[in-house]
Amino acid sequence: MMLKKTYETSCGAIHYWTNDISDSSVSLVFLPGLTADHRLFDRQVAYFEDKCRVLVWDAPGHGASWLFDFSFTMQDKAQWLDAIFQHEGITAPIIVGQSMGGYVGQMYSQLYPKKLAGFIAIDSAPLQRHYVTAIEIWLLKRMEPVYRYYPWRWLLKSGVNGVATSDYGRALMYEIMMTYDGNQERYAQLSGHGFRMLAEAMEADLPYEIKCPALLICGEKDRAGSAIRYNRAWHNDAGIPIEWIAGAGHNSNTDAPDRVNYLIESFIANL
Repeated sequence: MMLKKTYETSCGAIHYWTNDISDSSVSLVFLPGLTADHRLFDRQVAYFEDKCRVLVWDAPGHGASWLFDFSFTMQDKAQWLDAIFQHEGITAPIIVGQSMGGYVGQMYSQLYPKKLAGFIAIDSAPLQRHYVTAIEIWLLKRMEPVYRYYPWRWLLKSGVNGVATSDYGRALMYEIMMTYDGNQERYAQLSGHGFRMLAEAMEADLPYEIKCPALLICGEKDRAGSAIRYNRAWHNDAGIPIEWIAGAGHNSNTDAPDRVNYLIESFIANL
């Protein structure tokens, strides 16, 4: 059974869910992407919660982890995540990060290179500076007004249909997006801060080398930014194995949950 807990930070309370399996040698940590909450990994949590230690959070400012002071950095997120691990007695975690969650996983690997047992990026991209152009970083820092003034009905449509291809994936993302219905300012602030934080982490030009076993997962129909191009380059440059998910979009773990669960389970078995 998953238990809801909180971790207090200087910027607000982080809410997370974990089970009470303490004798497992495997700890899976699920990190949802920007604007999504813990529900993004419902199908993964349901599959693994009786098999091993599982933890999933509402990232700072997301879902139940609101209200939150948006003065934090991606490094802060990784440090808070490590503090939660220490509080829960989680050692050698396997981080499974979707989109922005994958960036947080890379920052965690940068700060704590010897602590990770494994890293799985789902529809994410490399955090290294050389993968992005100066104009892309410039745009990332200026996205908040776009989300503030763009008509909500169009944001809702693109936020649902643009990230998922399956009925389940779209219904789930619609449910998550409706968290912000009537409060577009919150959605814009959350999105704008997330992209600025990402740009600043890239500008730091750190190695962000993954020194543990790793796997890239990407939907063949992922149309979010340049995810497909980035994943191909990441795979070719770093030599990290990649699995393409047929018919899946940016949230491939919701479009093809059985396939993604199988890949995670196989990854664990091969460690």
